[in-house]
Amino acid sequence: MTRIALDPFVADLDGESAALRAAGPLAEVELPGGVHCYAVTHHAAARQLLTDSRVVKDINVWGAWQRGEIPMDWPLIGLANPGRSMLTVDGADHRRLRTLVAQALTVKRVERLRAGIEALTTASLDRLAALPKGEKVDLKAEFAYPLPMNVISELMGVDGADHPRLKELFEKFFSTQTPPQEVPQMMADLGTLFTKIVDAKRAEPGDDLTSALIAASEDGDHLTNEEIVNTLQLIIAAGHETTISLIVNAVVALQTHPEQRKQVLSGELPWENVIEETLRWNTPTSHVLIRFATEDLTVGDKVLPKGEALIVSFGALGRDEEQYGPTAGEFDATRSPNRHIAFGHGPHVCPGAALSRLEAGVALPALYERFPELELAVPASELRNKPIVTQNDLFDLPVELG
Repeated sequence: MTRIALDPFVADLDGESAALRAAGPLAEVELPGGVHCYAVTHHAAARQLLTDSRVVKDINVWGAWQRGEIPMDWPLIGLANPGRSMLTVDGADHRRLRTLVAQALTVKRVERLRAGIEALTTASLDRLAALPKGEKVDLKAEFAYPLPMNVISELMGVDGADHPRLKELFEKFFSTQTPPQEVPQMMADLGTLFTKIVDAKRAEPGDDLTSALIAASEDGDHLTNEEIVNTLQLIIAAGHETTISLIVNAVVALQTHPEQRKQVLSGELPWENVIEETLRWNTPTSHVLIRFATEDLTVGDKVLPKGEALIVSFGALGRDEEQYGPTAGEFDATRSPNRHIAFGHGPHVCPGAALSRLEAGVALPALYERFPELELAVPASELRNKPIVTQNDLFDLPVELG
């Protein structure tokens, strides 16, 4: 099996994803830093493996980890070994840690956040409208980033004063370009910051999910302080990064497909279609780390060996022709059905999917209603990917508001 090295600079994600798909449903890959693993790259195989109880989150199953081959200064160590939370356990422990989060993020409860999301969106658009006419604007920094960060922070009870430090640390956390000597300190700083937030909520509880997790631990649900801190970090990280990319990628898709943009703005196509097709065609999450095989598993005509690591290559499987037909590589907001799994599948499916969809469903129509003449300020070919192998993320999104 030919090994495919994932580009740490993400110069051509589409080309890389195509190569992964061509390698078959199970591809042998090398992560930045020379770490070997396997990737599932076809839709059907991903659904199979993500519901297979023999594929687990326990890093101690990983042979390379057991043998001491994974250095603690590996730039992706925080994603491979983020500490004990619902992301890293299975079975009963996973259900225990996930229950409170899932209950807080049901579709019905998330819908109650709509008014607040609309208010934040309006405030952001007002700031954009106040800028001088003709000025280029980084839509990612000025619009796509503040909304989900403010929403998830309010949900979790995180003070806005912590946002700059969180942004700085998460930039290092996700980047493959973080110098190895800085990785241990970055991980320690994240732990310190989230521990401070939990301690503050323990002293002065509020109407937020962090306070609810603390209360549950005191009422007999047996969440440890480590589990609470790590759960907070997980939700903040996943709860804003995915939605930023979803908003940015949807704007790029519409700007590069003017006929479909026209259909959406005229009401001929619903915004929901744009969001779902963006999630499939230009998924916010390119690769998700990491799972481990407890025994040899057959995937197509290949084998995922016992003790090996598995990543899910959402960027590849989102354009799988076996699932979506010969037009899988095209953006088509009329596509129906569109049964993608951009938010995962099985027990570890993202509990924040409804919130992300709601934020994008509020932000995108409001943006285009306010600025229907919005245009990219540079050709789409000049938009730059950030060096993050897990997030399909751009450095910026320069636009002219019109």
